[in-house]
Amino acid sequence: MSEVLTYRRVLLKVSGEALMGSRDYGLDPEMVVRIAGDVRDVVGLGAEVSLVIGGGNIFRGVSAAAAGMDRAQADYMGMIATVMNALAMQGALEKLGVATRVQSAIPMASICEPYIRRRAVRHMEKGRVVIFAAGTGNPFFTTDTAAALRAAEMGCQALLKGTQVDGVYTADPRKDATAERFAELTYHDVLARDLKVMDASAISLARENRLPIVVFNIHAPGAFAEVMRGRGRFTTIREPQ
Repeated sequence: MSEVLTYRRVLLKVSGEALMGSRDYGLDPEMVVRIAGDVRDVVGLGAEVSLVIGGGNIFRGVSAAAAGMDRAQADYMGMIATVMNALAMQGALEKLGVATRVQSAIPMASICEPYIRRRAVRHMEKGRVVIFAAGTGNPFFTTDTAAALRAAEMGCQALLKGTQVDGVYTADPRKDATAERFAELTYHDVLARDLKVMDASAISLARENRLPIVVFNIHAPGAFAEVMRGRGRFTTIREPQ
């Protein structure tokens, strides 16, 4: 029998950098498997799970544009990087016995499904993990915005963002020992204080759809499952209660 969970259907946003582990570039297979194990455990609790994974461990469109590359072209290259990460995560999940589908906003029929909302919902209803790749399929939008968009389209009860720290702080706690962690914030708080949780488009989209954002430490083993149970350390961003 499945456990009592705070959320039954969620989208987990993971940065590409989270897959690097201690490396400077690319994928750390051990880290991919470790995160896949956390996803498997949450699926085992009876939750419906989807993912969006960034591509910054392979290619960052914004950085390339700043170096002189055409921004749209750079963003498309970044979208392809997210497909590579999605396929790596799919492989890790399926080795752990979790049925997984990758859907790309840029059609790549030879390696994954095209993004089709109703098909994605059906996959989740059948207990499959769906990984949404290639962002929104459009340049000038981040994978944070893609995560908020897909979470809203899937009817998710929350958007979970796995980060390097256990919530949202007044400053980076890894650099500032006096930084204070917030237990709860409103969308307006995040925008007004210019807290670098997600980009403004993602926050605004979540607010418009009354989609809670839960920020937690993806590097803490088991933290994903703890958040789903309403336990552990995290920050929730939502409308005032």
